[in-house]
Amino acid sequence: MKVTVIADTHMPKMAKELPARLVQELNTTDLIIHAGDWNSIDVLQCLAAYAPVKGVYGNVDSEEIIEQFPEREILHISGHKIGVVHGHGTGKTTEKRALDAFSEDVVEMIIFGHSHIPMVKYVKKILLLNPGSPTDKRKLPYYSFAVLNIDKEIQAELIFYQEKSS
Repeated sequence: MKVTVIADTHMPKMAKELPARLVQELNTTDLIIHAGDWNSIDVLQCLAAYAPVKGVYGNVDSEEIIEQFPEREILHISGHKIGVVHGHGTGKTTEKRALDAFSEDVVEMIIFGHSHIPMVKYVKKILLLNPGSPTDKRKLPYYSFAVLNIDKEIQAELIFYQEKSS
């Protein structure tokens, strides 16, 4: 199963449409996971044209997004348990808040956003993934999102690109 993972789209403020490089992957994806800070329900409608969409809300999302999605979720995909949370809060790093959100659960992977800093790494036996942002790179040189290939194992790849538009 191919899963496209995004976070922090901040649309329409940071982009009026989905970036061309992201759309290229969406055309062949089986599932889309959004780790919060969509901003507008319109993002869900754009993504849903490509594949089923799962996700959570972030700290700047509209009431429509908050009503549609939970703060944290555990997805069961091809026999794997994957936690999804935005990661916002205070007092700790975003990574630590993401780990704490699932401290009472047994998950193989945690997907989070908020920091806009792309990352794939293991903490003990948990694969952590922050896809970065496809529309708001902040001070980083590239926009980013992630692609998961999930079968017996989870393979995660970050996709980096320089242009938001086609």
